[in-house]
Amino acid sequence: MPNPSPKIFCALVWIVVVMVPLTLLAGILIPWADELASLDQRMATSEEQLTRYRRLVQTLPSLKDELERVRKNEAFKEFYFKAPTPSLAGAQLQSQVQEIVMAAKGRLVSTQLLPEDKNQDPPRVRVRTQIQGTTEALLDVLLQIEQARPFLFVEQISVRSSARPQLPTQNARGMMRRAPTNPAGELTVRLDIFGFALAGGDT
Repeated sequence: MPNPSPKIFCALVWIVVVMVPLTLLAGILIPWADELASLDQRMATSEEQLTRYRRLVQTLPSLKDELERVRKNEAFKEFYFKAPTPSLAGAQLQSQVQEIVMAAKGRLVSTQLLPEDKNQDPPRVRVRTQIQGTTEALLDVLLQIEQARPFLFVEQISVRSSARPQLPTQNARGMMRRAPTNPAGELTVRLDIFGFALAGGDT
């Protein structure tokens, strides 16, 4: 087999000499380019988030102004109990519930102010009340609660009949018969009613 010429040999040597650094350089540059592309993507995402945050920060003054206008709106305050403390607001709620029941010709059996949740803002005031009356009277109570100002809400409701079993009685002829002890068919309703007080005891 003839030996390659010196020129071919030199060309092969130069090719090897050039290819080895190029291969090493490509092994370094390709991962570096990928890392740069990933970094650019992260920077673009961060800039987009920063732009959104800046927009939110820019809206804070207008939101505070709007909140202050709402707090000063007298029509808005009509929806809340006005009292220095939630306890006094609860007393107002109890009084309002009593007036509603009386106007509906029902009977207020009991009313109890429930503990407040100190983490709520505006604070919520709640009462648990037990009412007796006819179906019409109790429906009227619920209707007045729905239309009440300040706003009132029913959280829980349970209804049971107040009727008791008929007792045997004797008529004029001496014959036994059963007469109802609750001919009106009244109901007993337990309601958990709540409303809201202005935060800070605004009056």
